[in-house]
Amino acid sequence: MQPCRLSKTVAGRVLYGLTLGLVLLMSAAAGAGGAARAAALPNLGPNVVVFTPAMSVSQIQATVNAIANQQVSNQFGTQRYALLFEPGTYGSSATPLNFQVGYYTTVAGLGQSPGDVVINGSINVYNQCDSSGACNALDNFWRSLSNLTINVSNPNAGCYTGEFWAVSQAAPMRRVQVNGNATLMDYCTAPSDASGGFIADTRFSGGGVTSGSQQQWMTRNSVLDGWSNGVWNQVFSGVTGAPANCFPAQSACGGPYTTLPTSPVTREAPYLYTDATGSAAVFVPSVQRNSSGISWGSGQTAGRSIPLSQFFIATPASSAAQISLALLEGRNLLLTPGVYDLQGTILVSRPDTVVLGLGMPTLIPQNGLPALASLDGRGVLVEGVIVDAGPKRSPVLLQLGTQLANVVDPALGSNTANDPSALFDVFFRIGGAEAGSAGTALVVDADNALIDNVWAWRADHGAGVGWTSNTADTGLTVNGNNVTAYGLAVEHFQKYEVIWNGQNGTDIFFQNEMPYDPPSQAAWMEAPGVDGWAAFKVADGVRSFHGYGMGSYSNFDLGVNILAANAFEVPSGLPAGSLNDLLTIFLSSTSSGGITNVINNTGGSSTIANPDTPVTVTSYP
Repeated sequence: MQPCRLSKTVAGRVLYGLTLGLVLLMSAAAGAGGAARAAALPNLGPNVVVFTPAMSVSQIQATVNAIANQQVSNQFGTQRYALLFEPGTYGSSATPLNFQVGYYTTVAGLGQSPGDVVINGSINVYNQCDSSGACNALDNFWRSLSNLTINVSNPNAGCYTGEFWAVSQAAPMRRVQVNGNATLMDYCTAPSDASGGFIADTRFSGGGVTSGSQQQWMTRNSVLDGWSNGVWNQVFSGVTGAPANCFPAQSACGGPYTTLPTSPVTREAPYLYTDATGSAAVFVPSVQRNSSGISWGSGQTAGRSIPLSQFFIATPASSAAQISLALLEGRNLLLTPGVYDLQGTILVSRPDTVVLGLGMPTLIPQNGLPALASLDGRGVLVEGVIVDAGPKRSPVLLQLGTQLANVVDPALGSNTANDPSALFDVFFRIGGAEAGSAGTALVVDADNALIDNVWAWRADHGAGVGWTSNTADTGLTVNGNNVTAYGLAVEHFQKYEVIWNGQNGTDIFFQNEMPYDPPSQAAWMEAPGVDGWAAFKVADGVRSFHGYGMGSYSNFDLGVNILAANAFEVPSGLPAGSLNDLLTIFLSSTSSGGITNVINNTGGSSTIANPDTPVTVTSYP
């Protein structure tokens, strides 16, 4: 069954046609502002809080505590915060700075390197406890930590001594130096379950990392001095000090670990910083190939700086038309914290445009259009954004590049190899915060594009949730060639959750839960005689695809016996060993049905007969 290619829909052609002529007419403005001088960090609104070393620890502590008290339980609220630390040292061994990070809160240093901002203390995420007293981290989403050093110091914290980062999806840690004990689970309150996360460009020293109850985790291009264990799916790519490959878990080597010594191609995420003179800019790291370890281990990360004066600074009051015009004129885009109700599409019309979010800004299309679309596949970088489905069904929520652009510029495909577009920490929600529906969350048409920590979620709880309410077919469709994904999570969509049409693709780590709520087997059939829908479909015409550390789980919780024939479907003619370390799991003894095969009618079944037990295929075909 050949999936459709959404980029060739009428909507895609209209979007491209409406904008192409305007872009060509204004091409002379491509360098607008290119020689602008750097500017000091401006006032970015009340929800961007900037700390300086001149402030007292007590003053900083009071501010971060007030925000945490509001945000730790604010799962579907509209408040958004960015906490930024100017270069310098904060706290001391005698008076450490210790605080929690709640929902929709991003914490970042404003130095050019992680060592420029030093926190003596800890920056923590703990379990949340429900009314029954059960405490876990399963819903600790939508927050981040980046670009600073933590000298771990919390001597009066009792059980909570150490750096606690007990998170699940959509809570990345990037460009951090952690000196001292670190844990990815909160073992101080039971049952302490946690469900996956993402670390990149980070170094741990002097204590190791306790993975503990983390069911799955992706660590990329980092440095470890120890890793405690795994549960179902722990993936390391380009990580110095990573445990050796050991999948499935075995007493001889621990695991389950999927370990790649190098990452084939990466770009680190762009970030805001201020230099020694106080001038503000955004740093854009360079492309790396076959890399391992951190990008800043031997000096400054390679890349280029863009003065903040070359950015359009948007607020939720900015319209999509205003933003798109600024981008057309050659500006980049800084989205300040808040919820953006968009009457149109934010159109990224030029190559090498940076879209940088502060404080998890959330884009919601109101009229059935994409929230954001880029015409060009060269060097368009999008970082730190949530995209929610709106009240009118959008065929696509975010489109990266368009195949129609290749017709206009036949050289585009080769140009993108040295200047790939990329998505970093971009998260999609269909329902949950508000009612909404979509066809596909993300379509990647750009060749050579990078996907670096994306979670597409059709909500299983929250507002507007139901089989006929928060409808969405697919989380990700990849049409571009040579696309590489790290830390991909796609959950609960109603048909194929991922469709991969492009040639020579690579996915390193995949986490999936099938939809909980099909009302009947008849309502959830890929084809006559084929139960359910595969979570990950590599299209029949694809000749080359590589996958590593990919899991799909089932939890059909309506009391109906629902089955999926396969978790993964790929062309039978792929070269031997194209996919490695695959697994399925039946999650709950109170659900029904399960997954009959891991891949292409191969591998055992995961059902009530073997709950919470990985069923694995180590190599296919």
